[in-house]
Amino acid sequence: MVAAIGSGINSIAGAGTLVTFPAIVALGVPPLIANATSTVGLLPGSIGSVVGYRQELTGARAWLIRFTLPSLAGGALGGWFLLRIGADWFERVVPYLVLGATLLFMLRGPLMEWLKRGRGNEEPSGRAESPRWGFLVAQFGVGVYGGYFGAGIGILMLATLGLMGLTNIHLMNGLKNWGGFCMNLVAAAIFAVNGVVLWPLALVMGVGSVLGGYLGARMAQRVGQATVRRAVVAIGFGAFLWLLTKPF
Repeated sequence: MVAAIGSGINSIAGAGTLVTFPAIVALGVPPLIANATSTVGLLPGSIGSVVGYRQELTGARAWLIRFTLPSLAGGALGGWFLLRIGADWFERVVPYLVLGATLLFMLRGPLMEWLKRGRGNEEPSGRAESPRWGFLVAQFGVGVYGGYFGAGIGILMLATLGLMGLTNIHLMNGLKNWGGFCMNLVAAAIFAVNGVVLWPLALVMGVGSVLGGYLGARMAQRVGQATVRRAVVAIGFGAFLWLLTKPF
């Protein structure tokens, strides 16, 4: 159930890890393993999210192609870096990663409104130009963070897309979901190869995340998101305080 909710939130707002990660840690799983397991468990839901937005991505082929490489490369570097620094350091910084992702999530609405007022109405279509190189470098940076922890990557990608001049939120969400899938795919592979995934839990989460990802993508195009955003913020702050005081 938690995986379905987290995957659905990823489709709608991009902060599902703020739900799944604390839930796994609450089961007594060490934070590094919980992070890796959450990444793997939510990966199938990313597929459902991409499928749910497939119509919105019509005509965005150039964007999808050039979106893929920096997402894969960044996710690989972030996943490698997580394993390189080890569990002790990750346990010290993870409360602040959760807090930062929560604050970033809170700023998403005002940020997108500011971007919408300051930019034009450029959108990818069958005739649109490819994304500029500066954007691809920024996407690589987001991918590094995504492979390392992941909470808030959707918000970062939406902000970057807004800076590129895009205003169609559904199309932006489709691109965001594809980028998130790419970086999580390669990070999940690194975690699996290095044996830091709690597989029984990840497999159960995977089943729920597929349904949650697809339904979340469909619902996001039909309903308001204010209630979901308030719930994610509350969970994020609660998780920060809990992780800050929890002895690992």
